Amino acid sequence: MNIRNIKDPSFLKDLSITSLDELSSDIRTFLIQNISKTGGHFSSNLGIVELTVALHYVFDSPKDRILFDVGHQSYVHKILTGRINDFDTLRQLNGLSGFQKRYESVHDHFEAGHSSTAISGAIGMAIARDLNKEKYEIISIVGDAALMSGMSLEALNHLGSLKNKVIIVLNDNDMSIGKNVGGLSIFLNDVRRSSKYRVARDNYVSVLSKTKLGNKIYTLSKSVKEKIKKRIMAESMFSEFGVDYIGPVDGHNLRDLIDAFMMAKEMPHSVVVHVHTKKGKGYPLAEYDKQGIYHGVSPFDYSKGIIPQNDKIMESWSQLISNHIDYLMNKDDDIVVITPAMITGSALRDCFLHHPQRCFDVGIAEEHAMTLTAGLSLNHKKPYLTIYSSFIQRAYDQLNHDIARMDLPCLIGIDRAGLVGEDGDTHHGVFELSAFLSIPHIIYMTPKDGLEATKMINTAMFNHDHPYLLRFPKGSVKKVELNTLETIEVGSWQWIIDNKESSITVVTYDIKVNQVKTMIEEKNLNISLINARFFKPMDDKVLDELVNRKQKVLVYETDMLNGGLGSLMSHYYHKNHKDIEMYFMGIDDHYVPQGKINELLKEEHLDIEHLYLKLKEISNEEREN
Repeated sequence: MNIRNIKDPSFLKDLSITSLDELSSDIRTFLIQNISKTGGHFSSNLGIVELTVALHYVFDSPKDRILFDVGHQSYVHKILTGRINDFDTLRQLNGLSGFQKRYESVHDHFEAGHSSTAISGAIGMAIARDLNKEKYEIISIVGDAALMSGMSLEALNHLGSLKNKVIIVLNDNDMSIGKNVGGLSIFLNDVRRSSKYRVARDNYVSVLSKTKLGNKIYTLSKSVKEKIKKRIMAESMFSEFGVDYIGPVDGHNLRDLIDAFMMAKEMPHSVVVHVHTKKGKGYPLAEYDKQGIYHGVSPFDYSKGIIPQNDKIMESWSQLISNHIDYLMNKDDDIVVITPAMITGSALRDCFLHHPQRCFDVGIAEEHAMTLTAGLSLNHKKPYLTIYSSFIQRAYDQLNHDIARMDLPCLIGIDRAGLVGEDGDTHHGVFELSAFLSIPHIIYMTPKDGLEATKMINTAMFNHDHPYLLRFPKGSVKKVELNTLETIEVGSWQWIIDNKESSITVVTYDIKVNQVKTMIEEKNLNISLINARFFKPMDDKVLDELVNRKQKVLVYETDMLNGGLGSLMSHYYHKNHKDIEMYFMGIDDHYVPQGKINELLKEEHLDIEHLYLKLKEISNEEREN
């Protein structure tokens, strides 16, 4: 069949297993060819093809509700629900989202960009369904890495105490973005390898699932149920939570998947279906990728694979920061590194390779990572914890309560700060600044370039007196040729252009400092420029000097206006009864969609051209007055 003609998943029920296998092969080929053109989440979607086909074969979407944890593995679901012809717009401005989106389709009942939310969301839906006396299934697809997080375990614990039915599909590929860690990962690995798996796999179909009677046996006889459980349901931690368990099931065998889901559908109570899949299935380079290279990809030639680029001038911000941490770890045995499942994303491989005893991957557990940092600091270590801005929001309480309240020395890297592009509103790192600025004791800093970043790291590690937050964006930065041991005065701002004749000063931070400097010089503007490299504490001397010079101040931000740098400056002037004329640029009270960063800045009127127009407007007002 031509998969581009798919309108909804109802057609699947008329297909044979052979036809379903052929369809899965066609979908996998389509994904390889199209994601390699647009970029997107590659390996996770290749690994879930048969699983998704089987789900839509057994269940009746949109009546039955299918929730994908995180949602970046929902591409096959999107194809089967009629969105295949939108894939050339995947993750682009005004295009198809890389995650489930309720506005896109009636088949998308839930949306998220962070892991471990699907079981909680499903339980809420199940309770509401039963209170409304409605009948439909709710299926939550959760990865093995996400299942190990605190939120998933909290939800699982609650589910075991309820009569409201939820079907949890555990998509177990033994790989998140990187290798899974922890006791639960070891447990799942043991289940995969156990003789119980082989027995279940070999006897599964013949014991129960070929007949309607077999599917109903479970509900008809408690004694038979117990015998069946001993035969094909591996004893597991799930029974301790009060939830039944089926599996492991071969995640690429459609007959076994359909049989397992049919059984789960017949059960009157909650059940976990443990499905073992291969991430990157069908594309060998992705199947054997142990570093997460093919997790999320930019456009590439799928016939050749991703070819690493050795740029002699530029490197990622994450890599530059991690390189300097690694350099300092060679000099100071007290420095330790913590990451919540982002060794690859935060470029920490060299740190883990060179200092394995002092580097800790805690899995998808930002809250635990933050309080672990507190414990390390209390025992005289110098922790460096790095988390994406979008994910660190989850650890607000631990930063506030367990670190800042006790004023514990540490360095927390906030990666992917600001707009991040194609991942969209769930991943933009524009909220943590407003959330964290109110927390006492913290030192909050952001560098304009790589050299300033290394100096800020030194400042935190050498001073070792407070919690330091180092905020840096997604993207590339010029390499630092030589490591430095220089520091920066805490709270100091920097006049980048100090034009004594100017009556207008732009105050900004991070990479925008260099961009604004270039624009001012190229257009020969009579404008001053300040690098506000510390959000907290701010530079009172510079703030007062702006008043003394009677400057008109334009605060240029690409984060949320509410609670940002401009808000802090306004509060300072109000508190100290200082009169100054201020203008603001930043993201207003809304969520920013997906798209390339330069496109989004233009849409938000925050690109350099709109800054120039704003400066002209201020200049014209000045002349008119």
